[in-house]
Amino acid sequence: MPQHELSITDTLKLIPQAQVEVIESSCCGMAGSFGYEAAHYDVSMQMAELSLLPAVRSAPDAIIVADGTSCRHQIADGTGRQALHVARVLADHLAEPAAA
Repeated sequence: MPQHELSITDTLKLIPQAQVEVIESSCCGMAGSFGYEAAHYDVSMQMAELSLLPAVRSAPDAIIVADGTSCRHQIADGTGRQALHVARVLADHLAEPAAA
């Protein structure tokens, strides 16, 4: 697992009641602009369908967190779901009033 994923996972676990699950996926298939190029579209989607997109589809109530811009786009295009950057998730939870 890349080092930045470990940091994101650890950070998300700081949110009370968060149930963090990591999707075991090597690459979303976009790799920057790779997946946007017509010549690479099929390969890009095949990579995403190996584990990432099926995992997102199988968790309809989960908040999906993806740090990479291209990963968030791939998730949106492949599942219709919005993945959020970790900073957005943290900001949303920091804005919630603390339980008494």
